Amino acid sequence: MPVLALDTSADIAVTLVGDGEDHPVLAARRVVGQRRHAELLAPMIAEVLAEAGVDRRELGAVVVGTGPAPFTGLRAGLVTARTLAFALGVPVHGVCSLDAIAAEAFATQGQGVHEVVVVTDARRREVYTARYRRRVGGPTTVVEVEQVAAPAVLTPLVLAADGALDAALVVGAGVDLYPEHLTARQDSPRVPDPAVLTRLAMARVARGETSGTEPLYLRRPDVTPAAGRKRATG
Repeated sequence: MPVLALDTSADIAVTLVGDGEDHPVLAARRVVGQRRHAELLAPMIAEVLAEAGVDRRELGAVVVGTGPAPFTGLRAGLVTARTLAFALGVPVHGVCSLDAIAAEAFATQGQGVHEVVVVTDARRREVYTARYRRRVGGPTTVVEVEQVAAPAVLTPLVLAADGALDAALVVGAGVDLYPEHLTARQDSPRVPDPAVLTRLAMARVARGETSGTEPLYLRRPDVTPAAGRKRATG
């Protein structure tokens, strides 16, 4: 059965993936930017379903990127995925968005790559980052990854200075924002591909692993409720 995949950790991306071990892409949409998630997601979902000639009731699952990412955009994607899956009575599987970038890097950048460091924009002059190696023993049609260092928020200077980049391929959109500290191959992946998220999720489900949809915010929202006024006393 087809699987619908969403990711709002970088751009707003929606992909419909078909059956089969390689989970072929049936239709995809991407809007570059970090605004208007709630407004754009529903039409994008409708467009990919229509292009592929698939009724939403035919979906077998929903996959969603869990970040890390800023609060508002990530929350919109997670809520949309959970709501759609609940309405259709199908499972929803979450995958760390950085995992997808790492998996694509291993798949496309050659067998000589032993470890990958993913860096994406965390704003405030910081990056989200995690380090990966290829997972051994997975299905031959899917490149799987495992985390060597869990997702964190760092400044590019600290990341480049503490040895985290040694002997690793650096990928992700963060390299384009901070070229004075980070470098990457021009053809390496920059943003998560929802199709790769799906392949990772399905491989993990096949092994009996749970794939929760808890968000990876890694820090507090940029906007927080104002504190209540202090009560004046006479």
